[in-house]
Amino acid sequence: MELYNLTATDIVDKIKKKQVSAREITKSFLERIKSIDPKINAFVSVYNEDAVKQAEEVDKKINSGKESGKLAGVPVAIKDNMCIRGQKTTCSSKILENYVAPYDATIIERLKQEDAVIIGKTNMDEFAMGSSTENSAFMVTKNPWDLKRIPGGSSGGSAAAVSALISPVSLGSDTGGSIRQPASLCGVVGLKPTYGRISRYGLIAFASSLDQIGPISRNVADTALVLSAISGYDRKDSTSVDLPVDDYLAEIEKDIKGLTIGLPKEYFVDAVDKDVEKAIRDSVKIFEKLGAKIKEVSLPHTKYALSVYYIIAPSEASANLARYDGVKYGYRADSGTLVGMYENTRSAGFGSEVKRRIMLGTYALSSGYYDAYYLKAQKVRTLIKNDFDRAFNPAGAGADIILTPTSPFAAFRIGEKTANPLQMYFSDVFTLSCSLAGICGISIPCGFSSEGLPIGLQLIGKAFDEKTILKAAGNFQKQTDHHLKIPNINA
Repeated sequence: MELYNLTATDIVDKIKKKQVSAREITKSFLERIKSIDPKINAFVSVYNEDAVKQAEEVDKKINSGKESGKLAGVPVAIKDNMCIRGQKTTCSSKILENYVAPYDATIIERLKQEDAVIIGKTNMDEFAMGSSTENSAFMVTKNPWDLKRIPGGSSGGSAAAVSALISPVSLGSDTGGSIRQPASLCGVVGLKPTYGRISRYGLIAFASSLDQIGPISRNVADTALVLSAISGYDRKDSTSVDLPVDDYLAEIEKDIKGLTIGLPKEYFVDAVDKDVEKAIRDSVKIFEKLGAKIKEVSLPHTKYALSVYYIIAPSEASANLARYDGVKYGYRADSGTLVGMYENTRSAGFGSEVKRRIMLGTYALSSGYYDAYYLKAQKVRTLIKNDFDRAFNPAGAGADIILTPTSPFAAFRIGEKTANPLQMYFSDVFTLSCSLAGICGISIPCGFSSEGLPIGLQLIGKAFDEKTILKAAGNFQKQTDHHLKIPNINA
C-alpha cells in the first residue's frame, strides 16, 4: 500500500513504532501533490523543503527517545487565511498576494508543538466569501470526484486535498458552512467546533462573531485526533473559552444506545434533492439500528437563517476589510492622490464577490439603516439560537444531537451558479443556523447521488459538546463504507 493511503491515526502509530519515518511519509505526500494537484488545484503553495526539514526533526526526536506529539509526522494542509511565520498568507486575494505573515497563528503553534508537518497552503474563496472556491483570485479548485464540478467552499482547497489523498488532514475555517459544505461535496469529514473552542488568533477575519477553525479528514478518528491537538484556551483570543478539552478519540469508541436524535421538519423540504433526502433517510435507519431514538423536532426560525446571515456576515466583513487600503500592507495601486490610492487599491485588489459583500454590509450598517437591518438581524439570530436551546432542553424536545442534510444538493458544475449569487448562497442554507447559534456541527459521508457524487449528513450538537457528535459520527462510520471510497481522479 502507498504511504499516502494511510490515515492520520495510522501515520502516528507507524511513526511512533518506527515502522516508517516521518520523512518517508512526507515525501510520499509531496510526490502525490506533484502528480495529482495540477488536476485539482487544491494548493496555492507547497512547502517542499520546509516540510521535509520538519519531518526530519520529528524523526530525530523519536530516534533520540524523546516523547513525540499527538500528530507526530502527520502532514497537514492549511487554508490560506491562517498565518504561518515567514510564509505567504493571501486569503486567495490579489490584495494580499505578496503578504508574508510575521507570526504564527495559535493553531499553527499548536500543530508544531504536536509535531505535525505543515506541507502547504490551500486555495479558497477570496477572504472565505463563497460556496464553490470559484472566487479565488488565483485558480478554480476542482472536485476530485468530477473535475468539471466545484468542491464546495470556501474551504474547497482543504476538502479537495483530503479527498484526493494529497494530504491526510487539513484545516479550514467555517463562517456559515465553509468546512461542512465542501466536506459533504468532496466525500470527507468536516467539523465546525463551537465558537470559542479553538483560538482564532492568526486567522484573517471574515465575520468575527462567526469564524471558527476546524479540521477536515477522511474519517472521524482523524478528526477527533486533530481536534484534541488544536483545541483549548488562548489568552491572545478574547473569544476563546477556558474549558477542558475532552479525550475525543476515547469518546468515539463508546456506543450511542439511548441517544436522542432530532430530525427538524424545516430541513426536509422540496428544495432538497431526492438523492440527498434518500441518503439521509437511509442514514436515520442506521442510527436507529445502533440504538438511537429518533424524534421530530422543530426549528421554526430556520427559514430566516439565510437572510440573517447575509446581513450579519457582510456587515462584519465590511468592517474587517476596511484595513485593506494600500497604506499599511498588501497591494497598493498607483495614484496621484490619497483618495485615489484608496479607491484604486480596493477596486483592483478585491474580487467581485468581496466587493458585493462589502457594499451590502456597509449599507446595512449605514446611518438610518442599522436598526432596520443589522440590529434586527441580531435579534432574529437570538431567536434561531433559542430554537436550538429548546430542541436540546430535556424539558423541551430533549434531543442530544440534531441530524440534517449538510447540503441540499451534491456538487454542481463549475460556472453553473456564478451568474446568480442568490442561488449560490442557497448552497449553505442547512449549515447557517448552526453557525449563527455558535454551536458545533460535523458533516460525514452518508451516500452517493445517482451520478456518483458524494452526499453528506450533518450532526449538530450542543455548545462545547463535540464529543457527542463525534461519538455518533464514529458509530455511523463503523456501520458504513462511504468514507472508504476514493475518487478516480484520472476518470
